[in-house]
Amino acid sequence: MDSERIWYKSYQPDVPRELDFELITMPEALARSARNFPDTVALIYMGKRITYRGLEGLVNSFARALTGLGVTRGDKVAMLLPNIPQLVIANYATFRIGAVASMNNPLYTERELSHQLDDSDARVLITLDLLLPRVLKIQSKTKIESIIACHINDYLPFPKKQLFPHVKKQMYRKIEPHRGVYEFLDLVGRYPSTPVANAAAWEEVGALIYTGGTTGASKGVMLTHANMSCNVQQLRHWFYDLKEGQEGMLAIFPFFHSAGFTGIQNLCIYSASTDVLVPRPEPGVIIELLKKFRPTYLPGVPTIFVGLLNDKRFTGMDLSFIKGFIAGAAPLSGETINQLKTLTGGDIINVYGLTEITPMGTASPWRGNVKPGTVGVPLPGTDVKIVDVDDASREMKLGEPGEIVFKGPQVMKGYYNKPEETAAVLKDSWLYTGDIGFLDEDGYLTIVDRKKDMIVASGYNIFPQEIDEVLFEHPKILEACTIGVPDDYRGEAPKAYVVLRQGENLEREEVIAYCKQKLASYKVPRQIEFIEELPKSAVGKILRRELKELDRKKRDQARDAV
Repeated sequence: MDSERIWYKSYQPDVPRELDFELITMPEALARSARNFPDTVALIYMGKRITYRGLEGLVNSFARALTGLGVTRGDKVAMLLPNIPQLVIANYATFRIGAVASMNNPLYTERELSHQLDDSDARVLITLDLLLPRVLKIQSKTKIESIIACHINDYLPFPKKQLFPHVKKQMYRKIEPHRGVYEFLDLVGRYPSTPVANAAAWEEVGALIYTGGTTGASKGVMLTHANMSCNVQQLRHWFYDLKEGQEGMLAIFPFFHSAGFTGIQNLCIYSASTDVLVPRPEPGVIIELLKKFRPTYLPGVPTIFVGLLNDKRFTGMDLSFIKGFIAGAAPLSGETINQLKTLTGGDIINVYGLTEITPMGTASPWRGNVKPGTVGVPLPGTDVKIVDVDDASREMKLGEPGEIVFKGPQVMKGYYNKPEETAAVLKDSWLYTGDIGFLDEDGYLTIVDRKKDMIVASGYNIFPQEIDEVLFEHPKILEACTIGVPDDYRGEAPKAYVVLRQGENLEREEVIAYCKQKLASYKVPRQIEFIEELPKSAVGKILRRELKELDRKKRDQARDAV
């Protein structure tokens, strides 16, 4: 098999080709970090510092609180929180007692949230005071029995904590007495912080993380403690010169998303690094946190990095403390890579994965060759193959696009209570991603597009991401997203939505003429629509499916008006 793993030749010398995985669950990793680095800061939250000793104690207290509410092994505990200390405490307390942390997006509508809470079978929910009315409204549609409410200021330093309810009235809500509703700090204060025995079992499910889903309702991805620990260990070995207890990371990705959950929250705890929490990932907030706390690693999606590079406050800073940038959701352009390197001297890696693989599968070699447009090579212990979209038994040659398929210890156990959907993507331990890509002669993976996003025009297969990349190269264009729209003659045709850089002007005909220089004629979008902002996910990834829905509604309205 080694001869088939062509990506090994692209590994850095200090990165092992295979890993002898340490059988340590994440709550055990926290206990070890607390023993070895008790005074190292684990979390920074708006100036408040919580050490590893302190975090371990809070996790133990809250683990006892959950047990006191009747939570037992295998029970689901739902999280509905932004990146605040209570979320990390609750996740690890849940792990420690052998229960399952079920992650939810605080921005979800009542419909989305009621579906997800009910689907997870969660009996306990931990949420913000501001979200409590919404949760109480939908509680009857779920199995939730107990609700634990947090305040944003619970872990703020003095005197910010005391002043917060008066200065930020719109961000603080008093929790009125209600049956089954508890306050987070009250519960934590009732129980001692002495050690709690670890009940997390290696092969058992420890987390349910819901996929955004390209179509239909979201699905709960069952991640075992083995999945979570192995994926973190893969990342830890990838960053071979990471110094335990000495690094810091800006937590831009939300922890309810697999990228933030594994790549920031869990990696930091495994390596005893400092996690600088970012409740709202806005450019101004990010820049202030960088100035104050100087983290060594800055994760983000391309839109975040492009936004920062267009902000003089960022480009005018001393950023020499940044060792590296970690880009997810889409590969960084060559121009963005060069700008970041010139500005900071830091290294850059592109990573790729999906919730179903915990989520990390490939990455550019750390301090190695970053090939613009690619998402790097498979992580240690990970196998990748490219198969024919229509015939999965046929493996594609190097350079030929097909469906990307993964195998490794980070591949999920399955979708919660969805055996048919699980069987459709998990075959002989291989996960069929639905993403289209190809491997080059060095083992680097290039993502072409989603299988479901492919546009078929007059019999030609068009991958919209290829058009997006051409549009991104235009100096006046900030962002772009191409979708397929109905066409009487071609069946389908590409249409591009374009966001211009501030102060720039561009005509539709200019965009089409530019595309004609770069693309085959059948790929050129004849329909161009300028838009102020593209729909994005919680981590800043452009949501093509939402743009499709927006466009469909516009067409329906236009038809009805005729």
